[in-house]
Amino acid sequence: MVCQDISFTIEQGERIALSGKNGSGKSSLLKLICGEDLSYTGTFRKGSQLKISYVSQDTSHLQGNLTDYASAHGIDESLFKSILRKLDFSRVQFEKDISAFSGGQKKKVLIAKSLCEKVHLHIWDEPLNFIDIISRMQIEELLLDHSPTILFVEHDREFCTNIATKVIEL
Repeated sequence: MVCQDISFTIEQGERIALSGKNGSGKSSLLKLICGEDLSYTGTFRKGSQLKISYVSQDTSHLQGNLTDYASAHGIDESLFKSILRKLDFSRVQFEKDISAFSGGQKKKVLIAKSLCEKVHLHIWDEPLNFIDIISRMQIEELLLDHSPTILFVEHDREFCTNIATKVIEL
């Protein structure tokens, strides 16, 4: 058993941090909400029309150039690149293959893509892996500006304090 007796509702505009020790089921819960086929007991309900954007911990699948990436994911390329510029991407990076990016740059690509998607709920699993302090502050600013409804797992206490409107402890 990973976690038990958990119940919560996500309201529009909330920024919810899932908190708990390693192995407590935070990532599993996020994957369940995203629709991964995980075994569980109890009742799980989410809106049938709910659109979710998921930022996983894994960035190893990223490849190709940013223009093709935006096109493949059906997001607005100019908005996508504008967000990346706010995350300190240089125009030179726009021409490089994503597979050559650092771990932090790849994470920024996933975050920018998520913020471009027209969804009801953003689910981010440890978005600050490989991210430096300046970038963390830039991501905080983007989240406060965009005001998405977001459920996230993050071990960076300062980020959680600055961003979360509610904390759910597992």
